[in-house]
Order: sequence, then structure tokens, then C-alpha cells
Amino acid sequence: MSGAGPSLYPGEMPPWAVFQFPPDSAPPAIPPPVADQVSFRNPFPIPAHIYNGALEPWVPLTIASTYAVTISLLNKYNRKHGNKPWAISKTRAFHVFVIFHNVFLAIYSAVTCWAMIRSLKHSIPHYTEHNAVVGAVDALCKIHGPRGLGDAVSYNPNTSRWESKNAQIRVDSTGLPDPTDVGRIWNEGLAWWGWWFYLSKFYEVLDTAIIIMKGKRSSTLQTYHHAGAMLSMWSGMRYMSPPIWMFALVNSGIHAMMYTYYTLSALRIRVPNRVKRTLTTMQITQFLVGVAFAACHLFVSYTVPVSVAYNVAEKVLPKLNSSTIASVASSVTSSAADAPATAAATGAAVAFLKKLVYRAAGDEGLAENVYQPGISSPVSVAGAAVTDQAHHIIHKTVNRVFYRTEYQHVPCVDTSGQAFAIYLNMIYLAPLTVLFMRFFFKSYMKRTSPNARHPTDHTVIAKSTRDAIRGVDREMDSLGKSAEDGFSSAIMNGASALRGRTAKPNGERNGSLSPVSPENKQFIDSFKGRVSEELERVGEDDDHTKERARDVAKELVSAMEEEHEEEKEVKEEQHEEEKEVKEEQHEEEKEEDTANGNA
Repeated sequence: MSGAGPSLYPGEMPPWAVFQFPPDSAPPAIPPPVADQVSFRNPFPIPAHIYNGALEPWVPLTIASTYAVTISLLNKYNRKHGNKPWAISKTRAFHVFVIFHNVFLAIYSAVTCWAMIRSLKHSIPHYTEHNAVVGAVDALCKIHGPRGLGDAVSYNPNTSRWESKNAQIRVDSTGLPDPTDVGRIWNEGLAWWGWWFYLSKFYEVLDTAIIIMKGKRSSTLQTYHHAGAMLSMWSGMRYMSPPIWMFALVNSGIHAMMYTYYTLSALRIRVPNRVKRTLTTMQITQFLVGVAFAACHLFVSYTVPVSVAYNVAEKVLPKLNSSTIASVASSVTSSAADAPATAAATGAAVAFLKKLVYRAAGDEGLAENVYQPGISSPVSVAGAAVTDQAHHIIHKTVNRVFYRTEYQHVPCVDTSGQAFAIYLNMIYLAPLTVLFMRFFFKSYMKRTSPNARHPTDHTVIAKSTRDAIRGVDREMDSLGKSAEDGFSSAIMNGASALRGRTAKPNGERNGSLSPVSPENKQFIDSFKGRVSEELERVGEDDDHTKERARDVAKELVSAMEEEHEEEKEVKEEQHEEEKEVKEEQHEEEKEEDTANGNA
């Protein structure tokens, strides 16, 4: 988009300097401004050392790595123990905690989503404003400084300073953007709410802990999402990367709906499976849209109006009055007295003075007739010199400053840290995007092959999308199970090596604790016999035995109920799929009948 005003240039390659790795640590993240009054954009101050301490790179790296390894091992543990619920998951306290956890995250996510919407509302110009399109791009790319096209304050890596294209915009005494500036996303709420949203990613791992305690398996897609979200939010906030606002806005909005669904499920309120599938679709869509939106920032630049100062030297003729004429006459007379040709010089000076007097009196015509040809004698060299001196005294040279509006080119991304946050996000989302597109096209081509019946395009796309989401989930789960087995084998082999034992191919172990050795087998049989005798001696009337029997019965009933619920959900999903297939076949038959009738 080009023209006489500000222009937008999509598709331009960014400078290679922004792809520096590791990225430049400057500038550090700027804590939210300390306001005199409590406001929604900044409810309470956060000390700078705490703010930047939480954004140290080792914090998310350590937590994300520990989380991924721990969940892989716990998944393996649950699988080996038949996916039985843990004892703690059957307590009332656990049930209450699950409800509180989901309610808290649903409310918190909704408030964060609203905070991001409000931040955008106060930063992006209204569509009716002049240059609204380029102004909106500027508002999304430059997140510091006051509102207004070209008024942003951005970090210049070449000078290592915060600067603005507008000379009227100043930084504070510390060289940072003025904390009182309003109208840009950072000070309008992203600095405060984005930081807390980053910390919430560590708390959200309790989702996975709840799933594990229920004896279920945490999907690899969920584990990957939680670990990657920690790193994505960290990089965006640490380097103040422009597109991080979208991650906070969209992710918090989806989480508000998702945790509301979890709350209803925990309260035993029936929610259709279609809602769950829709939430999963929205999460996958979030990945696809997010990676495309973030990448756009690297390839966008635009122009902003800049007022440029120019110094111009001008000769000016001041207003003539009696004092000016007197000073000129005095200067000219003294110069004429020192000149070699006094008479000629004096004549020239007198003639020039006459012209000045007539001009001062308003008689411009008489002033022009003073030097008429034939009336005045030619001026000598000395007289010309005196006249030039009089001209120099009257015509003064003044330097004036003129301002002209020019349109200067600015990139959307300024620093290597901002670019790093963007391509880290792209690397995180790339596997999910590739898997989704692979399964989508595979399903789409299958449904549109010559041998297949052709439903409407909308139906084909909808079903291909569902197939792609299921394919991504299956692929990620397969990779996750392989990783779990790898982690478990590595730990077992390492432990065996430390104890001086090696695992046999068939899973048997050497050593005194091997269950297949004759001595150990005899000991185990003897122990089992003594246990049986003791149980027979205790009898059925023993209170402890009855209580244990009741506990076992409760566990069995609970396990059967959960299994029944899972089977019920599977049957409902199958029923809905069969219903969709029948409806699709019915539509195809109607189309065929219509086609035959037309034929």
C-alpha cells in the first residue's frame, strides 16, 4: 500500500541482524509503571528485581524440562499399574480441590482475556481515524511510548538507546520510555497481565497432576503444549516481542471456556461431547493462526510521518526608521572620510542615503529615481565600496529553521530478542502445524477421490479437520509412549549399572533378588503359605479384615463406574459418528436422486 501518506510494505525480508543467536540481552524487560492510583491496567506494583528475576532463562527451562520428564515417568508408572486411580483421588478433599482449581483458572483466564481486549482497545486507532490501517500496524508493532502514528519509543540496537522518531517525545532520566506514557499495549496492561499469565503457565501443570492421580494417561499433546507455552510466554515477555499480546489474549480466552467445561464435568453436569471436540478444534486452530500471525511481524515494514528540521540562510531588509538611517549614515561617512577618492565616495554615500530616506518616507518612486542614468555621475571604485558597505549593513543574513514532514521507513521488529521470541514460537508450533496439515490433506484427498461420493465442500472440510485433529492426537500419543518407554528404560539401565547388574533380554535380572532363582522361589512360596494360614486363622469376623474388604469393594465399584463412564462416552461418540455418516449418506442419496431426475 503506497501513496502520498504513510504506507504499508508487507512481504519485505527483515535484516539479518535480527536473527542473531543467542539474542542480545539488551534491553531488559521494563516492569509495569508504578501508578499513583490503582488501575485495572496495573492493579498493584511489582518490584523490578522480582519482575526480571522471574524472567531469567533458567526458570522456564528448568521447570519445563522437569515437568516433561516427570510426566513421562508417571505415565509409564500408571500404564504398568493398569491405570488404577491413586488413593488420594478418591478423597473428598481432592474432589473439592479439583473444582476450586478449575473455577479459579476459568475466572482468572476470563479476566486476563478482558484485560488484553481492553489494552488493544486503548491502543489501536478507530477505523474512522486518518491512516487507520497503518496506525493499527504501528500500534501492534511498537508497544512502548505514547499513542499516535510515529510517536512510539523503540530500542535502537545500533545506538543502544531508546529513541522516538518524533523529536517532541522524550525518554525519562534513566533513558527508558516514560512510565507515564499511555496509549501503547505495554503500559496499557500487557506488562502486568502478561507477566502474571506467564507465571500461570507453571501453575497449570496441576492439570496434568490431576489426570495422573486419577490413573489416566496425560496425552503427549497436553504435555507438549504446557511445556512449550512456558517457553513461548517467557520469550515474549522477556524480550517484549510485539505478537505476545495475541498469545495472552487467545490462549486465555480458550482457557476460560475450557476450564468452565472442566468445572461442569467435575460437578457431574453432563456436557455434550461435541463441546469437547469444539474446544480441541479451537486449541489446534489457535496453534495454526498463532504461528502465521507471529511470522508476519518479521516481514512487515511501514512508513511514519517525521517532522525534519532544515536550516536556511536568508538576507532580510529590516524596517527602516530614523535610528537605522542615522547609524548607516554615520558608518558610511566615516568610511568615506578614510577612502582615497573622498569626493566620489561622499557623492555615492549621499545618493544612497537619499534613497534610504525616500524609502523610509514611503516614496518608493523617488527612491528609485535617485540613480537614474544621466542624472548622477558614475560612481568611482571608492564610492562603490562605500555603497556595498551600506548594503551589507542594511541587508542582514539570518539563519531560519524550517520543518518539513517526511515519511521514514521503519521495520515492525527492532531487536534480535523480539525476533528470537517469534521464531521460537514458530519452532514450538511447527510440528503441530505440519502434522495437522499432513492429516488434513490426507483426509481431504481421500474424501474427494474419484471413487468417493462428493458431499458439499463444507462437509468435506469439516470432516477433514476432525480427522486431522484426531491424527495429530494419535501421532503425538504414539511419540509420547515411545518417549516414556525410552525414559523408563534409560533410568532402569542406569540404576542397574549403578548396582552392578545388567538386564537380560527377556526381562529377567541376575542377583539375590531375582524372583526366578530356586532359593527365592522357595522363599516366596513359603511366605505365601504363611500368609494364607494367617488369614484363615483371623477369620471373617475380624473387624480389620471386614474393613479391608469394604475398601476393596469400594475401589472395585469405583473402578467399574469409571470404566462404565468411559465406555458410555465411547459409545456416544460412536453413535454420533454413525449418525453423521447416515446423514451424509442420506444427503448423498438425495443428491444422486436429484441428479438422476435432472438427467
